[in-house]
Amino acid sequence: MTSEDDPFHDCELDPEAILGTHTFENVLFTDETETPVNVLTGETSAHSQATVEEAKEFAASIDTETPQIALPASVESQVETRSKPFTAAAFFHFKATGSIERHRAYHAAYESNTFTVDFKADYASGDLTITVKEADKAN
Repeated sequence: MTSEDDPFHDCELDPEAILGTHTFENVLFTDETETPVNVLTGETSAHSQATVEEAKEFAASIDTETPQIALPASVESQVETRSKPFTAAAFFHFKATGSIERHRAYHAAYESNTFTVDFKADYASGDLTITVKEADKAN
């Protein structure tokens, strides 16, 4: 296999680093996601109020072939941009998986015919579970 045929040729991690099931805890938008509070009134502004269902619908509405998840937006970005308390990203985004190296490895596996990649987004707990298997061993 040439380096051009290897989906991991540009990755810092080998496939073994992501094979199997990995759970990333407290990375998804939940009802408990922190929102900014006006220190004078003690209230959260309307633009920072959102439900998990709104966040999931927003993530699903992104026009891309890669499945999206809803991640919490930082309080700073909510204040600076007057945005909702969530954002959408590919399910293997580095904010969810914890590193750009894992992001690249999951992306390579997802784009490859050599692997099957599934994920489960549990918005109640905030946990994201990604499972990677070799395609010929997926069953």
